[in-house]
Amino acid sequence: MKTYQPKAKDIKRTWHLFDAKGKVLGRLATEAAKFLIGKHKVIYTPHLDMGDYVVIINAKDIVLTGAKMANKVYQSHSGHPGGFKEVKVQKMMDEMPTRIIEKAIYGMIPTNRLTAKRMARLKVYEGSEHPYENRFLGENK
Repeated sequence: MKTYQPKAKDIKRTWHLFDAKGKVLGRLATEAAKFLIGKHKVIYTPHLDMGDYVVIINAKDIVLTGAKMANKVYQSHSGHPGGFKEVKVQKMMDEMPTRIIEKAIYGMIPTNRLTAKRMARLKVYEGSEHPYENRFLGENK
């Protein structure tokens, strides 16, 4: 028996559409991360980029459970003195609702040399219009 090693020509990328309206953020992010990584495929190999394209629409209608809407805070630091920033999730939801989903999915993808390629295949839109209408094979989630 030989171990099967997929080649670049064996990797077929499909497009998946997710509607975020009324969905819980974490549940949606785990499903999208699974498709971006490619773990749903039978020929999944951890060191190859096997993932598919993911389009998420209606990002403004995502649901956060519990008291996260009031208490959750995104923190960042530039590395310079006084470069600490905090943004509450309610403010981010009003200004950039797509960023919340992108950050959640980014946190669920392994941090390695494939991360940027995987995140480049993620497309998140605030409303229901997107430019990838003709790429789906009748698959809606």
